[in-house]
Amino acid sequence: MKKLLIKNIGLLQGCSLHGDKPLRGAALATVESIANAYLATDGERIASFGEMAACPPECDFHQVIDAQGGIVHPAFCDSHTHIVYAGSREGEFLDKINGLSYEEIARRGGGILNSADRLHDSSEEDLTAAAHRRLRIAAALGTGAIEIKSGYGLTLDDELKMLRVIARLRNEMPQMEIRATFLGAHAVGRAFTGRQSEYVDHIINDMLPAVANQGIAQFADVFCDKGFFTVDETDRILRAAAPLGLLPKIHANELDCSGGVQIGIAHGALSVDHLERIGQAEIDALAASDTVATMLPGASFFLGMPYGPARAAAAGGCIVALASDWNPGSSPSGSMPMVRALGSIKMKLTPDQTLNATTINGAAAMGLTSTMGTITPGKYASIVIYRPEITNPAYIPYAYTEPLIQQVLLKAQPQL
Repeated sequence: MKKLLIKNIGLLQGCSLHGDKPLRGAALATVESIANAYLATDGERIASFGEMAACPPECDFHQVIDAQGGIVHPAFCDSHTHIVYAGSREGEFLDKINGLSYEEIARRGGGILNSADRLHDSSEEDLTAAAHRRLRIAAALGTGAIEIKSGYGLTLDDELKMLRVIARLRNEMPQMEIRATFLGAHAVGRAFTGRQSEYVDHIINDMLPAVANQGIAQFADVFCDKGFFTVDETDRILRAAAPLGLLPKIHANELDCSGGVQIGIAHGALSVDHLERIGQAEIDALAASDTVATMLPGASFFLGMPYGPARAAAAGGCIVALASDWNPGSSPSGSMPMVRALGSIKMKLTPDQTLNATTINGAAAMGLTSTMGTITPGKYASIVIYRPEITNPAYIPYAYTEPLIQQVLLKAQPQL
């Protein structure tokens, strides 16, 4: 296996000898770092790191990269995306500019159902090619692990089609850690209009067993919110998913205080996501649990909605993660550097907090802390190297439109 040495790192961030625990409370604001450092790999995994004074001989390596004083940190872990979709929805973008709300657009046949119609008419090959291009963009921006949800199918055949596409992406881009989530409960499929309870039965009796039988998803998610699925319906779906080996996740409290946080915690959800509308009761419940509070500032930015109270959640002891929510309707961007910037600019998290929220805590929201999220021996050598003239890590989210990344390595493979 080829060995790689990265030398002359100005600041190596996110170091940990035991980096398998998500961070909460005061720990979220702490980034372990080494100045004037090196990082060595053995194949696709980190072998060692430390101060340059202890750097191994260059002759021991097949390749040497000189970081020239650049900052290095772990690759981003984007734990909430919907990047398998057909077409785009800039028409709805204009509707939003003209004052229509998310709910009004959905009632007019837009939103999720619009994407479902387009996906139904698209081939698996075309969907794979489009999503692969998006993955390449994400990789170039420093993302090394990503969760991709279905939910634009809303029929058994189309949900399975989406999950097969995600499986194909995993084979096409093995350098990126990809996790798949079944989100048949994203909206009620058109064939069940006005018959939501029957659609829930269809998810439980037909969709979930088929997904589990094919082994193409790790998680099951429900959009538990105003105008979508109720707490009772969410409970039924997650109860049915559990014995099939599908770990629970929840879309919660984007549009209202829906009860989604509480039902997610009750089911031991790996994460509850969105959380634009939560109060102290939800923060306290999350702080007392191991469920990750995943917030999506890109959606708040694009839709003009409130931002999740990340600062209060962090102070309250929650495991806070930030993710992109890349999708065609409410967050058409997979830029995790932009997510970090919004985390600081709009959510008032420090740059150190946003780094942890987009790396180790994002990994926790996907069950990947043993392989991703920190600079730790044995974890994948998935890292971001910044331009050498950047010496203060706070400059990275501060200068949010500058092309600051010099190199991305995913499992020690160059992506730029």
